[in-house]
Amino acid sequence: MSVQVRQLDVADFDGHRQGLITLLLDAVKNGASVGFLGDIDSAQADRYFSEVHHTLSSGALAIWIAEDQGQLVGSVQLSLCLKPNGLNRGEVQKLLVLSSARRRGIARLLMLHLEAHTATLQRGLLYLDTEAGSDAENLYRSLDYTCIGGLPDYACGPDGKYRANAIYYKTLSLPD
Repeated sequence: MSVQVRQLDVADFDGHRQGLITLLLDAVKNGASVGFLGDIDSAQADRYFSEVHHTLSSGALAIWIAEDQGQLVGSVQLSLCLKPNGLNRGEVQKLLVLSSARRRGIARLLMLHLEAHTATLQRGLLYLDTEAGSDAENLYRSLDYTCIGGLPDYACGPDGKYRANAIYYKTLSLPD
């Protein structure tokens, strides 16, 4: 596999912005329930990534990208709790893989990089939510995440229909 994963920093963000927009639009078009409805356009995606850039600049977010021969094919975000009572946790957000690049282990690779970084930050708890019954659940289970339940009618999918979510967590082994 020629896929390379790296953490994106603030200085590199704008150089990958269009690839991130393309990735988000592709995910929503292909049914991913990632916070947007099917009528999302490039302008909405660009506004969203302006917010991501701001949060990345504040230190409350980390983002990784996967590239294959110069094309951005995946990304994942880690939202870091900055409250004094939550410095042990982070939330996995927006794990996206380009539809043409799926089933090649890219999502797993992104998650492994995210987890390794999280451990270096001395954060021992990761959590996330995903659409109940989605392919993503198989990935999270294979990475030893534990499902603790979910909520019915939690969020609209791109088609505007409400769907249940599944909530997962993983306790990381931290270095002594």
